[in-house]
Amino acid sequence: MSALLNYKLEGEGHTIVLIHGLFGNLDNLGLLARDLKNDHQVLSVDLRNHGISFHNDEHNYDLLAQDIKQLLDHLSINHAIVIGHSMGGKAAMKLAAIAPEIVTRLIVLDMAPVAYTTRRHDNVFAGLNAVIDAKPTNRRDAMAILAEHIELEGVRQFIGKSLFNNGEHMEWRFNVRALEKNYWDILGWNTIEPCSIPTLFIKGGLSEYVTAEYQAEIKAQFTQARAHVVANTGHWLHSEKPAEVLRAIRKFLIV
Repeated sequence: MSALLNYKLEGEGHTIVLIHGLFGNLDNLGLLARDLKNDHQVLSVDLRNHGISFHNDEHNYDLLAQDIKQLLDHLSINHAIVIGHSMGGKAAMKLAAIAPEIVTRLIVLDMAPVAYTTRRHDNVFAGLNAVIDAKPTNRRDAMAILAEHIELEGVRQFIGKSLFNNGEHMEWRFNVRALEKNYWDILGWNTIEPCSIPTLFIKGGLSEYVTAEYQAEIKAQFTQARAHVVANTGHWLHSEKPAEVLRAIRKFLIV
């Protein structure tokens, strides 16, 4: 049994579990948590190798789902709505597969239950490793190194949230070595048995992560799936268009 995930629990009512994506932490879905905690108990987690949760050499969806189930058991949460973004969406889908008695509704933000073949993060890993090698002593220098590899300011700011000073130099909270080693497992997916839990896939209209070609695989694995597209937004739909995403979530929860 692994150590418990770091978590934050807010609000009261039926539990909603929020699961972040790759290179994130439990604050990434904070815009959603801020609203949902008004009438639900909201459990936000740091996945293994992220935030201040434990580091481990292994990182795959079976383990991510088991980590979350272990935390739910520890907190005596027997029923929960589960919301996951990107890698966290796949962890949420795997949790529904291994613990269907717990997951009452499932909401997946911009992710499909498929194995992706395109490496989208090689420049990110290059930047992370450059910071590790250089051991900068302040945040400004670390971000300057990151900028040599990561063109988009928004991505650098997102990644930079996981920088901290270990007393000697700047360091990453996530386990870069393990995430890079297990990257194909993160992109990958093992098809699950058909799941009848009511499921909502919310897609960014401009994103390439959920496309029409994946529709058959979604329907085969999630028999009660429905879809909602948030127009004019990409993969980070929950931070770009939080009001629209929340509206879709709340509509789904009252049906």
